[in-house]
Amino acid sequence: MQNYRSGAMGALLDEYEKAINELNSVIKDISDTALVDIKDPHTSDSSCRSIQTILTHVVSSCYSYCIQIMTHSAMPLKRPEKHFHDSAAAYIKDLNEAFSFNVLHLSTIKDEELEVLRNDQKILSGWGQLYDIEQMLEHAIVHILRHRRQIKRLINQ
Repeated sequence: MQNYRSGAMGALLDEYEKAINELNSVIKDISDTALVDIKDPHTSDSSCRSIQTILTHVVSSCYSYCIQIMTHSAMPLKRPEKHFHDSAAAYIKDLNEAFSFNVLHLSTIKDEELEVLRNDQKILSGWGQLYDIEQMLEHAIVHILRHRRQIKRLINQ
């Protein structure tokens, strides 16, 4: 039986964890060779050349979304350095640690702080979009889902 976190933030964290677990399931059997193999040498996005670069980007983004939210909430956090790994197991460990970081910090945010209507109270993302906390977390969850799909397609090429 699954334990559910309470409240709206709890629901978002549960879905975030589910997305990370699904990604971990997809990558767990990737060989070290397949991980670093350049799958798209022509892309202009250096984060999408291999499964390794995609996973490095995903781990970094998991921290970024949380840091943006906490900075907006007047609790700035230090960003961990990006690490490129040579095994899927190392990425699974990093993804789980990134999620634990999110739980530790985001659990301090009250449900009534999640949604705001006024743009001057929203988070200005690094790519110029305005989000409230709930929208930023929803974006973080879908970000993992999109890259999980991308990795599945690369595995099946």
